[in-house]
Amino acid sequence: MKALLGSRGKKIRREESLFIADGAQSLRSALNPRIATAPLIEKLYLTEAGESKLRSEFPAQIIDSHEIIPVTEAVMSAMADTESPQGILALCRYKALTLENLLEKAPRKLAFFWQIQDPGNAGTAIRTADACGFDAVLFSEGSVDIYSPKVVRSTAGSLWHIPVVEDLALAEIVALADSNEFEVLAFDGGGERSIETFSAERPVIAVFGNEARGLPTLPGTIEKIQIPMKGFAESLNVASAAAIALFHIGIAGNR
Repeated sequence: MKALLGSRGKKIRREESLFIADGAQSLRSALNPRIATAPLIEKLYLTEAGESKLRSEFPAQIIDSHEIIPVTEAVMSAMADTESPQGILALCRYKALTLENLLEKAPRKLAFFWQIQDPGNAGTAIRTADACGFDAVLFSEGSVDIYSPKVVRSTAGSLWHIPVVEDLALAEIVALADSNEFEVLAFDGGGERSIETFSAERPVIAVFGNEARGLPTLPGTIEKIQIPMKGFAESLNVASAAAIALFHIGIAGNR
């Protein structure tokens, strides 16, 4: 467990297809996943208080269907990545998904994030896409590891609600759009068209760039879209921009 959280954690998580989910919010979703491809609980590490909390919310058969390892508060503090652990920790196994897996479900709304580095931004992006009814979230190669503890916590359980595909090249997204007739909307402050004019008529891939460098070089066929601003802010944080854009695409644009 400590190895999954340590300096070599990303390498070990990739090699073993394992990660750690910490806290009641993540475990509520892990115990009640909404998609068939959701990560699976391998073991539950629970303090007495943590087990009592879970049993107060879930039927005994759901809790007891998993291997439970009782631990003391001191052991939980040593295992957890947070300063004030809630006494609930799960070792989870995931299956790395591909674009081919997604296409089996005929998706209509996808969000692609290019080289996102901040764990909070990545987790918030997954949570927002889930809230706005998107079919999946895609991350480019060079992005933060979505199974790192900080990203998992930031998803607030959405990792068990919406498929996520990692390590995609921009060329794969372009090919996906061309072969499946997706409209690609790349969000950029200098875009010629406003998100306000968008209406959902075709399947959509919304593209967002890196926190510092913005979008990569895109084919000329991909339209750049701006989010209008009235104040004096130079730009929007990528997670904030994604929240506005995904709401317009997933909810407002479908009314």
